[in-house]
Amino acid sequence: MLAIAGGKGGCGKTTTTLGVATALDGHVLAVDADRDMPNLHALAGVPREPTVADVGDDALSVAHESSPGLSVLPAAPGGPDSNTATQLARLESTDAATFVDCPAGAGPDAAGPLGVADAVLLVTTLCAPALRDTAKTAAMARALGTRVVGVVLNRTRLAPAGVSELLDCPVLASVPERKSPNSRTDGGRAAYVRVAEALSREQDIL
Repeated sequence: MLAIAGGKGGCGKTTTTLGVATALDGHVLAVDADRDMPNLHALAGVPREPTVADVGDDALSVAHESSPGLSVLPAAPGGPDSNTATQLARLESTDAATFVDCPAGAGPDAAGPLGVADAVLLVTTLCAPALRDTAKTAAMARALGTRVVGVVLNRTRLAPAGVSELLDCPVLASVPERKSPNSRTDGGRAAYVRVAEALSREQDIL
C-alpha cells in the first residue's frame, strides 16, 4: 500500500495519484482518505458512494471502475465513528496495487493513512511553505515507520538538488504546469510513467 502525501492542500496529490495509477502496469485501487476535502471521485469521474467505509471482504467489488485497470474508492464521511486507519487496513489483502490519497499536512488525519501504508510518495510544489510542510510530513511518516520512496515536484520542470537533500529522498519526477485543471497530459504523462517505473522496482509496496 502506497500513501500519496504532501504538506499543503492543492499541491497535486490527487492528480498525482491518478496520473501514476494510470501509468502503472496492472490493476490499481485508488482510495481517498481525505474525509474533509474528498475530491478523488470527482477527478476520476465516479460516483460519491459507495465509499471505503462500505468495504467488506472484497474491496474491488465495491470500488468504482474509473478506467480499465483503475478502480476508485471515495472517502468515507467524517464523524466520531469513522476510523480511516481501520478502513484502510481492510484493503491489505486486496489483489491490486493500492494507492491512498492522503489528507494534507502532518496532523492526526494524515497520520492514520501514513501509519497503515507500506511506503509514502511525497508531492509538493517548489514554494518554500509547501516544501517546509512536506518536510514535516516526511518526518512524521518516518516516525511512524513508513518509508519515504521519493517525491514528485508539481507545476514545474525543475528538480533542484536541494529538494532531495531537504526531504532526504530522490526526486522521481517533475510535472510541468497543466493547461487545464483536468488535464494530465502536457508533459505530465511522461513524468508519471517515470514515477510508475521507479515504483515498479519497489516490489514490496505494490
